[in-house]
Amino acid sequence: MALTSTSGWRGEAAVWPLVTAVVPTMNRPQLLVRAVQSVIDQDYPGEIECLVVYDGTEPVMPEVRLSAGRTVQVLVNNRTKGLAGNRNTGYLAASGELVGSCDDDDEWLPGKLRAQVDLLRKHPEASAAASGFVYHYRGKDIPRLAELPALTFTDLLNDRHIEANASTYLIPRAELLGEIGLVDEELPGSYAEDYELLLRAARQGPIVCVEEPQSRVYLHDSSFFASRWQTINDALVYLLDRVPEFAQDPKGLARIEGQIAFSHAALGNRAAAAKWALRSLRKSRRARQSYAALVVASRLVSADRVLATARRFGRGI
Repeated sequence: MALTSTSGWRGEAAVWPLVTAVVPTMNRPQLLVRAVQSVIDQDYPGEIECLVVYDGTEPVMPEVRLSAGRTVQVLVNNRTKGLAGNRNTGYLAASGELVGSCDDDDEWLPGKLRAQVDLLRKHPEASAAASGFVYHYRGKDIPRLAELPALTFTDLLNDRHIEANASTYLIPRAELLGEIGLVDEELPGSYAEDYELLLRAARQGPIVCVEEPQSRVYLHDSSFFASRWQTINDALVYLLDRVPEFAQDPKGLARIEGQIAFSHAALGNRAAAAKWALRSLRKSRRARQSYAALVVASRLVSADRVLATARRFGRGI
């Protein structure tokens, strides 16, 4: 049975809007069941539509326990191959007034939707909602609280604010299809596609944040982007071109340039790594990515070892 959408959710506390959760997937059937079940099991009074979008693999309905007001549909990516096209296939097919995403190896914690819808009701000026999350790596949970109650465009330029990520955000669908725009399918490898999307959202209004963790994000040593350093490099250069305002924020620009330096170091491009690292450090001596790049470029330690060490502390490069 198709779910229905109800208008006026921002102004009427008694109305709980239909939410569509998009779960992009490829070749991870067991993890997918956990992700979809976490969407279905939300402690949320409204209806939830879960759209599982397969990319390049045979679509199979996940075996989950359904309850009243919950539906699951299986779709096939009909746009650009990759994560961005997968998400957009789901967003365009969604019926909900609010849309979110849960990567197939992550999970939503039970109170996520209720807390975020409540927060969006209180802040009609907001373009989206995010939240703290639990960072899970090698069997260890590391809670990450949202650092600010609301993230502006300037905040996201200055720092990544990882609490705003693909498995935490919730966005009004009309704005996603309108002023914000869909996920950028030209971004190389869809790397950091959630960050680029949320930068555009923050141009339209603040991203309000639930402080406590509302999602669990699993990071694996075999994560999809772990060894795709050239793609990462290309994506970061593309991001700087797409967001010229980074030039107005030395600290934020130094962070991105430091990441580019690290990707060059991981590729063995020692001269390019040193060039980008020094360029970054001239803008900010606190760009830790640049120091990491110089260490890797010196061949004292591998990029994988640096990445694994950062992940143990709930960080990335």
